[in-house]
Amino acid sequence: MKSLNSCKADKGSVLLAGFMVAMFLFAAPGYLMAGDRLSITSKIANIRSGPGTDHDVLWQVEQYHPIVVIDKKGNWYRFKDFEDDYGWVHDSLVGKVRSVITVKSQCNVRKGPGTDNDVVFLVEKGVPFKVLAKKGNWLKIEHSDGDVGWIYNTLVW
Repeated sequence: MKSLNSCKADKGSVLLAGFMVAMFLFAAPGYLMAGDRLSITSKIANIRSGPGTDHDVLWQVEQYHPIVVIDKKGNWYRFKDFEDDYGWVHDSLVGKVRSVITVKSQCNVRKGPGTDNDVVFLVEKGVPFKVLAKKGNWLKIEHSDGDVGWIYNTLVW
């Protein structure tokens, strides 16, 4: 026969375990999704006003456009981008690809990581790139058309 004190301890353990399970079920999905940084993996993606193809297309983005997930509804992510614009995109069009997007109007992309390297091309604001490598404050980047170079990290988001 159990004593009264051992029953209280068992009941407390059950309550604690129940609380921990509830915290996992209700808090974990939001914790795992909110703030995740993903990238567009398709060549072009429609950004919609809501979670479904019945919602209006607000704009389109190209491959490697980085986004920060705000919410998920079914197979759709609500996100914000580098300009704090919000939209919805289908989860089949995004993935965990490390990417950046230019935030300055004229960005030099160089042959190597440093200002002593030649400029190989210039880019305008809003051009997305996949990140291939990092060396100090420099990122080796690749555009979806295959152009590769190095950019200083303050020029991108």
